[in-house]
Amino acid sequence: MTDYKEILRLNSLGINNSQIAASLQISRQTVVTVLQKCETQELTYQSVVNATNKELAKRLFPGNGGGIGYKLPDYGYIHHEMAKSGMTMQLLWYEYCDKCAEDGDIPYQLTQFKKYYREFVVQTKATMHINRHPGELMEVDWAGRAAEIVDTDTGEVVPAYIFVAVLPYSGYAYVEAFMSQNQEAWISAHVSAYSFFGGSTRILVPDNLKTGVEKVTKSETVINKAYQEMAQHYDTAVIPARVRAPKDKASVEGAVGNVSASILAAIRNQQILSLKELNAIIRDRLHSFNHKPFQKKEGSRASVFAEERSFLQKLPQNPFEFATWKIATVQYNYHVSIDSQNYSVPFEHIKRKVDIRITRNTIEVFYENERICSHARLYGRPNQYSTLETHMPPDHQKYVQWNGDRFRSWAAKIGISTAAVIEVFLKTNKVEQQGYKSCMALLKLSDKYTPQRLENACTKALSYTPRPNYRGISAILGSGQDNLTGSQSATQNSSEFGFVRGAGYYGGGADDAGQ
Repeated sequence: MTDYKEILRLNSLGINNSQIAASLQISRQTVVTVLQKCETQELTYQSVVNATNKELAKRLFPGNGGGIGYKLPDYGYIHHEMAKSGMTMQLLWYEYCDKCAEDGDIPYQLTQFKKYYREFVVQTKATMHINRHPGELMEVDWAGRAAEIVDTDTGEVVPAYIFVAVLPYSGYAYVEAFMSQNQEAWISAHVSAYSFFGGSTRILVPDNLKTGVEKVTKSETVINKAYQEMAQHYDTAVIPARVRAPKDKASVEGAVGNVSASILAAIRNQQILSLKELNAIIRDRLHSFNHKPFQKKEGSRASVFAEERSFLQKLPQNPFEFATWKIATVQYNYHVSIDSQNYSVPFEHIKRKVDIRITRNTIEVFYENERICSHARLYGRPNQYSTLETHMPPDHQKYVQWNGDRFRSWAAKIGISTAAVIEVFLKTNKVEQQGYKSCMALLKLSDKYTPQRLENACTKALSYTPRPNYRGISAILGSGQDNLTGSQSATQNSSEFGFVRGAGYYGGGADDAGQ
């Protein structure tokens, strides 16, 4: 589904339509159509921030199943036909409308048809000139050359990978070393860079790394979910550099080379024993790098950044918290398992696959990009449960609405023996709530039989054992043992239930004394 909220969010940041399309990997025409619909209905990002994309789809395109039904013309073919003598846009539009009628599609009006053709011609014929604007871009990459750290325990030389972030307008750079190039290091590096710059940019240009970009083809680029989430947190748009197009991030490519020369080359002969020591050296060298005077103009990267800084976007109140994502299937007990701990999900989603966002403190569950629940993360002994009552099926919720005192009160109205059995059920389990199901099942037997028969059955069960269970009492009622006389009952005790000791044993009688 098209992310209508993200289109509005990026548009509110001043990102142009082509850049929005590149960031979300959708056609520019879709961006234009959505924004026109929103303008007609006077919708802004602030006014729909709490709405879901499904709700927006129905509002923007109510008569079309929540989607855009206009047929996009083949402007490559149209451009080719326009080169022929005597061909006009009007004739091509008539052909386009006839084709839409045959296929059951909705055609654009002539004015829109011409407008999008003009844009197509501009895009295919002109070369974009990139103008640098203060606070607009941050370009990021890993340096091709790694630093070296000596392991103090083994003497082994291990690599440390260098992250570089550059603001192209000023050339101001941030550099940090990490022991890995994994996703957590990649995200942490961005968070540190934004903190160092004191603000975020409207656009983020990474290389096409797996830590930032999941898939790159000729037709689409899929941004990693955690990376996209981080970008949304800092209100920036991710527009990856095109594959084999280093000019798309020329500033960071140049900065990587400059950093390698001014920082890494300068420390190549030093023996560095820890990552902390390496980053301390990098910070000193980075300060010199940013404050080094320009060769062909006045000032330095730092002096230009002093002007650029006011154009950066304000940082959110809290830094982004790195999260990992996992896909899980909701089990029949309406829970999902994460690291041997269990978290409830609304029962309507049983057997559905859900996306789970995992942070240090929180577990969030999403279905079709909408959050359906969250839990505080559990730690400690395995197989703990975090269960919300609202997630339970209706026939399960009734057990939570009861408590031990209510079961005791209900049982006392039936009889002393029933109350005694309920007390056993409540105290047998490690946690009282674990006995609620047995209590409910036992007391419901008074509906199937009668309260008096249940009381008789509990009395008889207690004569056999001080810790009777539901199955035994149900068997007594089912076989009619509660209605038998004492002699009849004694005859069947040994054959049916396997009990050989009489009630006197449990009551402290002669049998007990002989033990």
